[in-house]
Amino acid sequence: MKTVLIPLAEGCEELEAVTLIDILRRAEIDVITASLTEHQQITASRGVRLIADTTLDLVIHDEFHMLILPGGQPGTNNLDADPRIHALLKRLFHDKKWIGAICAAPMVLAHTGLLNGLKVSCYPGTLDPTEWPEVQLSNDAVVCDNKVITSRGPGTAISFALMIIEKLMDKTTRQQVEAGLVIR
Repeated sequence: MKTVLIPLAEGCEELEAVTLIDILRRAEIDVITASLTEHQQITASRGVRLIADTTLDLVIHDEFHMLILPGGQPGTNNLDADPRIHALLKRLFHDKKWIGAICAAPMVLAHTGLLNGLKVSCYPGTLDPTEWPEVQLSNDAVVCDNKVITSRGPGTAISFALMIIEKLMDKTTRQQVEAGLVIR
């Protein structure tokens, strides 16, 4: 079974976090949510309270097939300020594992140095092309480049989750989950 870690930071975008958790679990992916602090309950950007499965300290040395960062503010800034997140990202990237980030969260990947030379998508204005000339910014809803999957924001969360399923599992699983969602 594939295992994915989704860190939940105070102020994360709840629509993105919950959509990812729900849709990936429909594909029978083992999704582990971890709060950055010792408290498993976090308050998301719109005041929704989420309870993580565990804390980051308890799973930081575990093996995962993918790490996915939800966006939102101040959630993205909280992820970016946590050196454990940067260390995890580097470890998984160098181990050729999948990395995902949506909305403002690709900023964390940029600050970790993982986006150089890659094509990425993010929330409009998150990455200034003059500050990040080595990053190819795209307006596509979802972009996959070199085992890094990025997406624009809350409205693209379903497409983002489905792309993750396709890459982590296969197209058939993606199609089965997509059919059950009745998107079209």
